[in-house]
Amino acid sequence: MTQNIIDNARQFILALPHAKALGLVLDDIGAGKAQISMPYSTALIGDLETGVIHGGAVSAMMDTCCGAAVMSHPKAGLATATIDLRIDYMRAAVPKATITATAQCYHVSSSVAFVRATATDGTSDTPVATATGTFAVERTI
Repeated sequence: MTQNIIDNARQFILALPHAKALGLVLDDIGAGKAQISMPYSTALIGDLETGVIHGGAVSAMMDTCCGAAVMSHPKAGLATATIDLRIDYMRAAVPKATITATAQCYHVSSSVAFVRATATDGTSDTPVATATGTFAVERTI
């Protein structure tokens, strides 16, 4: 894995407008793995009564984390796009907690990458959500 691939993936993720809007922080990336955190923000609340973060924000964070994992995989290409992403929500994140997504790209074929991810808030052994997905792999010609 070259540092150039990791740097390109890091720059791409940090330049995404939705990543900026959600306040996503790329904590770690490399060799098909990525970790992204989303600090609590009142702008992301989905239920004003409870202060729980909107599920769409969690979904976007997990999708971004999965894409980052694909981009950092040694067998992947220059870019990726989500083909399919299934997210299972286990529980609401605790209000005021930072949510962290961790993704691993565990297989790359000639045109598709396969990824698993988990989102946690550090308050329970039960994840906030888990995801599995497939991503298109764009290779250089």
